[in-house]
Amino acid sequence: MSKFKEIEDYRMFTSKAELHKSINSLIGIIQGIRFDNVTNEHEIAELIHWCNLHRRFQKSSPFSEIIPIIDYALEYNDGKLDSESIEDILWLCSRIEGKAEFQKYYDLITSSIQQLHGILHGVLADNVLNEAEIEQLCSWIDDHDFLKGTYPFDEIHSLLVSVKQDGIISDDEKNLLKAFFANFVDVKASHNIHESEIRVLKRRYSLSGICAVCPEITFENKVFSFTGASTRATRSEIAKIIQNLGGIFSNNVTKDTNYLIVGGDGNPCWAFACYGRKVEKAIELRKKGTPIIIVHENDFWDEVVI
Repeated sequence: MSKFKEIEDYRMFTSKAELHKSINSLIGIIQGIRFDNVTNEHEIAELIHWCNLHRRFQKSSPFSEIIPIIDYALEYNDGKLDSESIEDILWLCSRIEGKAEFQKYYDLITSSIQQLHGILHGVLADNVLNEAEIEQLCSWIDDHDFLKGTYPFDEIHSLLVSVKQDGIISDDEKNLLKAFFANFVDVKASHNIHESEIRVLKRRYSLSGICAVCPEITFENKVFSFTGASTRATRSEIAKIIQNLGGIFSNNVTKDTNYLIVGGDGNPCWAFACYGRKVEKAIELRKKGTPIIIVHENDFWDEVVI
């Protein structure tokens, strides 16, 4: 309950950010759902769930426009979505995004990363990842190469290149992709994607070392920082583990930082924007040539021997 109270308290100051991310998430979810040109009942349930999560705002714009058009499309098509309905919804979302207050509030990179999160949510909506969806995701990545240097674009691109290298995408590789993509889906806002199932998948498929620059995590004399909330330990406990392994822990991200660990339990502000201040700082430094590796907590624990 305290975590939800923290988020509700934060919401008082982030209404625009919450609104912006909601629309971008919807755009991404719909794009992900239509990647394989087949919309099934599980994906429709995920879309309905998005509407239900935001239905309390239905009297306010833009939800007063978006939710009715989705409801109508589903009712008109007997609970299904045809390609024309999908295009109508995306067109309306793009019109909303084109309004001055949206463009003034957020830049293209933030919007695109939020849409990428929604796409990952959409492709996982039915708990099946097929080759058509992977190919469409690769095309989206290619079309958005201006996101290079932005987390988690580089990490996703690196993994996609790796699994496609031999020209065959095995079931194990599809499950590896699912396990990694789930790191960027808010399972609390999902109808079909369940945290317990994702944890089982992550235990089966090791994701250690997936990052844009370096395939391994080393500790000796390396500087680590942490952001967000851990699913397994307190920050002081993580600091002690790093120090016991010969590393250095710092609360701040600087040009001397080698690794920034992103906690698997997120951070209240991530519910409404992209990531937090430390990730933003790491990205800025990385663009200037500082080789900071942004590591998801799961990868960190894979490398730790306690």
